[in-house]
Amino acid sequence: MRIAKPFFIVTTPIGLALGLYEGWRLAGGLVVIMAAMIALVGAAMLSVVLTVRREKRADAERAAAARATAAHPTAQGADSRTPPSPP
Repeated sequence: MRIAKPFFIVTTPIGLALGLYEGWRLAGGLVVIMAAMIALVGAAMLSVVLTVRREKRADAERAAAARATAAHPTAQGADSRTPPSPP
């Protein structure tokens, strides 16, 4: 992946641009629909990436809070969870 990832990052936009150019030569104004479809797919991919990052960050924060609670149980009101002592 060390070579492939930068290669694909560079060649994908070039390929899209060349494809849109050839589409313009072949079908004229229909390339606008192709560009809209590409933009829609890009927006969907961006939405998925942002959602995954947001959920990953929330999981990390939840795990950090759980570790902090485990390290200091009285700081989060753990005394209220202990059963009352008999009278």
